[in-house]
Amino acid sequence: MATINGVRVGLYVFLWLCSAVLLGLTGTRLHYTLRLPPGDPLNNGRSFYDPIVAELLVTSVLAMIWSSYIIHIIHRSYDYGRFSSFAFELLGLLALFTLYLVGAAIASTYWGDLFWCHRYWQCRILTVLVAFAWIDWVLVFIITVVSVLCAVANAAFWHPLHGRNAARDSYYQGPEPKRRWGLF
Repeated sequence: MATINGVRVGLYVFLWLCSAVLLGLTGTRLHYTLRLPPGDPLNNGRSFYDPIVAELLVTSVLAMIWSSYIIHIIHRSYDYGRFSSFAFELLGLLALFTLYLVGAAIASTYWGDLFWCHRYWQCRILTVLVAFAWIDWVLVFIITVVSVLCAVANAAFWHPLHGRNAARDSYYQGPEPKRRWGLF
């Protein structure tokens, strides 16, 4: 039977993977816009960059670092005081939630409807970039809800987020099995 910590680690791994994809997409977009060929019709061939793409790149890097840190804490059961508590995890998730929400919303405003130019690979990259920004935001939201529910169920906002020292560690095994003769 899976514990809530296994689910949380799985969600953080998925967030890390989706953030890595978003990092690659934003890097590709920045590479293209900073090295435009002279005859390119985009911006009359002058190099530029989209600030929201840079924000999404930084947010994806922060999400990858954050996911790696939290996976390390949960999996290895390390205790770094307040820096490994549920409250600290929720504070970091709130920052990522805000960054992804702003990035995905602004990117959707700029590139929400690019179906008219899907024959060009840069339009397809922008469409996938917006999609992964929203996927990462949804993942951060789900992880936040799961972590809040786990912290509330165990009254453990200032306890270590690996949950190994909680009286109720969000793992329900059911009632004790009745044993015959006390042996089996």
